[in-house]
Amino acid sequence: MFAKVLIANRGVIARRILRTLRRLNVAGVAVCSDADRNALHVREADSHVSLGGLTAADSYLRADRILAAARDSGAQAIHPGYGFLSENAQFAEDCERAGIAFVGPTARQIREFGMKHAARALAGTCGLPLLPGSGLLESVEQALTEAGRIGYPVMLKSTAGGGGIGMQPCADEQELRSAFETVRRLAHSNFRDAGVLLERLVQRARHVEVQIFGDGRGEVIALGERDCSTQRRNQKVIEETPAPGLSAALRARLAEAAVRLGCAVQYRSAGTVEFVIDTEREEFYFLEVNTRLQVEHGVTEAVLGIDLVEWMLRLAAGEPLPRLPRDVPGGVAVQARLYAEDPARGFRPVSGLLSEVVLPQGLRVESCIEAGSEVPPYYDPMLAKLIAHAPDRTRALDQLDAALGDTRIYGIETNRDYLRAILHEPTFRLGRHTTRLLAGLPFSSRTIEVLQPGTHTTVQDWPGRLQYWHVGVPPSGPMDALAFRLGNRLLGNSQGASALELTISGPTLKFACDAHIALTGASMPATLDGERLAFWEVIAVPAGATLTLGAIEGAGQRAYLAVRGGFDVACYMGSCATFTLGQFGGHAGRALRSADVLRIGEAQHAVPDPVTVPAALRPRYTHDWDVAVLYGPHGAPDFFTDQDIRMLFSTAWEVHYNSSRTGVRLIGPKPQWARHDGGEAGLHPSNIHDSAYAIGTIDFTGDMPVILGPDGPSLGGFVCPATLALAEQWKLGQLRPGDRVRFHPISPAQAKAALAEQDRSVRELRGVPPAGTSPATPPAASAAGHVAAPTAAAH
Repeated sequence: MFAKVLIANRGVIARRILRTLRRLNVAGVAVCSDADRNALHVREADSHVSLGGLTAADSYLRADRILAAARDSGAQAIHPGYGFLSENAQFAEDCERAGIAFVGPTARQIREFGMKHAARALAGTCGLPLLPGSGLLESVEQALTEAGRIGYPVMLKSTAGGGGIGMQPCADEQELRSAFETVRRLAHSNFRDAGVLLERLVQRARHVEVQIFGDGRGEVIALGERDCSTQRRNQKVIEETPAPGLSAALRARLAEAAVRLGCAVQYRSAGTVEFVIDTEREEFYFLEVNTRLQVEHGVTEAVLGIDLVEWMLRLAAGEPLPRLPRDVPGGVAVQARLYAEDPARGFRPVSGLLSEVVLPQGLRVESCIEAGSEVPPYYDPMLAKLIAHAPDRTRALDQLDAALGDTRIYGIETNRDYLRAILHEPTFRLGRHTTRLLAGLPFSSRTIEVLQPGTHTTVQDWPGRLQYWHVGVPPSGPMDALAFRLGNRLLGNSQGASALELTISGPTLKFACDAHIALTGASMPATLDGERLAFWEVIAVPAGATLTLGAIEGAGQRAYLAVRGGFDVACYMGSCATFTLGQFGGHAGRALRSADVLRIGEAQHAVPDPVTVPAALRPRYTHDWDVAVLYGPHGAPDFFTDQDIRMLFSTAWEVHYNSSRTGVRLIGPKPQWARHDGGEAGLHPSNIHDSAYAIGTIDFTGDMPVILGPDGPSLGGFVCPATLALAEQWKLGQLRPGDRVRFHPISPAQAKAALAEQDRSVRELRGVPPAGTSPATPPAASAAGHVAAPTAAAH
């Protein structure tokens, strides 16, 4: 066995090969592009070599750099995995010429099977059944002539490459004319070969492949067949072994044909002979040979109890052809490919930061991701493969479905729910599916696409992240919790369900499914497909509709958009609230951006009555605010003068333009201060040694008061003469630059009564605006400096 092997690949397959190398006690050398420098396969390898570049063409397809990496690292062999250089005959030759073993077939075999027209000819000489087809086509006229001979419909396909790229069904002459040059260009762009050919298109086809393995000296064995009929646009999505519904005789004929073809060329290493089965004619035909390890090789390994990567390595090291174990596990194995793609938007590949990754336990999972992984836009979007293995097909499908249900990936969209829809499709469950199944599969994604994000739109929940204040993590959450809670209450959500906070101007959102929403808070012009919407009531949104929210009209600073079921985002430290300064929570730890996709959670209850907030309960937004506060803990005479305290409660403070969720700054007169400096805490009299903050505390930072917001710090060094009562803190979220604010003190008893009344009115959606917030007599100035420090729980 080799001492060191270089893996000329990335992601899922690179980690898969590393797993086998570790078990064999062989050192693994990873290569990486600049985009993958922090990838899991790089960190887990014994050593790595940077190839530079971002795209595949500048990194993983640079044979010269990979060979240099192998030489410099002392690797004795290169395993190419699948894709990239795995079927590049010149690269295989270059490896052998450099004295480095290529873990795969010979260069001659890659060439013989690499071009579909040549593979067809070779298969024909071996007596394998072939679909009526053509040789290489030089012109569209020749293509039309051949199609007339074969009979429509036909499949126009590139002779080079694989993975479903460069294949186009053509139902008639017009479609063939239209597709001819397009497929040629696509083939040349992807495979540097513009050769194309035609084959008769089987309307009700199954795609079945046979795994073969040869020793390069004439012995070839078949390792069972796999059904790969579950395809979307010729790309495999779910694979399984054994193929359901085949007779024992047909299985034997498929295996015999594959072995016969492999023996004809003295095939070496792992390969796959692919067939199409015409379900109407009950006949099978040769398609092509993949001279590499397949993405779906894991299902074969599961039912046979083998490791194909180990087999490939041992054969490349000169060891004899491995044998099957005595006790083959048997059963059924099914694999699902988890992709970074958005099914609701034409399966568009997506990229971005993964804020949370939860992969299932209890079955084989091959992945390349973890929380914090960056999914780059330059490569195949596969994130993971989930492989279920059970005694029978029903139990294997159920196991895979449960595993997908346990899979949680946040930050980007995936095809997880689409895979689950396939597993529940009746025809698929019966094993009677063909390659056309997914073309007619109904699927609705419970998502909302962000077309325009608005000024500052974030996901929040209530009451936010409360348990970590002592270590400096603020609660975040909605800045106007009253409007937020009322929106959720309308929809039958829990009051704390995740919703959107919209600041100054709102987003434009497109719904992929039917939904119910509620808009609350400051008034924004809102339209649904051009029709104006009202705030404070339940709105039904049909699938495909576009919701547009403009800039706030009149008073107030923030509006809220709640959706029935809430938004399905990752919890971080016990909350879904976005803390943008910390870059965690919500959607990817940031404000929304164009092209983001939000998932809608499952509703727990029916939409309740009433479906509007009574007018009497709707908060009033103004430019002149009166806010109830509790006096202290830092008052007169220790910190402020009596005149300063009178000034605090008599001044109409102006909201400063530099205000945010961290805090609202106020413009007004300067205090006279009862002391000359802060003593050991600092030169300015506003300084004080670490003083616990609470949301809504009015802190003097120098001579300017700041009302601490939900994203502010937990400890500071500034005095606090008053704190907003909890029932009044919603007003903090609606203060906008230029507004005027007056404060009046109330007693703790009044604050508690006001909060209880507010909670009751939100819960029951009836009553009157909270009472009991009329001014109270401030505590005596002489005692003000000794009032207990305010806390969020108390106020």
